[in-house]
Amino acid sequence: MIKEDLILDASGLFCPEPVMMLHSKIAELTVGQVLKVVATDPSTERDIPKFCVFLGHELLSHKEEQGAYYYLIRKG
Repeated sequence: MIKEDLILDASGLFCPEPVMMLHSKIAELTVGQVLKVVATDPSTERDIPKFCVFLGHELLSHKEEQGAYYYLIRKG
């Protein structure tokens, strides 16, 4: 089980706010640390994986449960 170093709760926010907050929050981490993101906007299923690929971060996991989306991202 992977333990997150920091959590970003973007629940209730809509595109582009979750990804804008993700930019700021991931900057607080050092390379190799893990960020957990919680969101309710379905567009994050598209936006967060693209964010990771484009900026060189590793999407460790992604799941959806009862209208919430959970991501674990390792800073690259």
